[in-house]
Amino acid sequence: MPKFDDNGLLTAVAIDHRTGALLMLAHMDAEAIAMTLETGFAHFHSRSRGRLWMKGESSGHVLKIIEIRVDCDQDALELRVEPAGPACHTLANTCFYRRIGNEGLLERVID
Repeated sequence: MPKFDDNGLLTAVAIDHRTGALLMLAHMDAEAIAMTLETGFAHFHSRSRGRLWMKGESSGHVLKIIEIRVDCDQDALELRVEPAGPACHTLANTCFYRRIGNEGLLERVID
């Protein structure tokens, strides 16, 4: 089992298994990992809601798990997924749709 932080969480990144695109970053606890393994769909621990949630539970934009990798320190996960629609709640394909521009302002990246 991965090594959780003092809050019982670890970082998880979701990557499109076909394109290699970084889709999103979230946190998982033991319950989220267990539900992900049981259902085959990504579950996370929402720090703002204080509860377990399945990605796409309201939008239908679920992340089907293809493979889960653990980093060398065992404190982060890479979820290789097949997305069913946009990964971001803003409806962008990825949550990483902005960059810091030369003026220090956020700029939208075309994806």
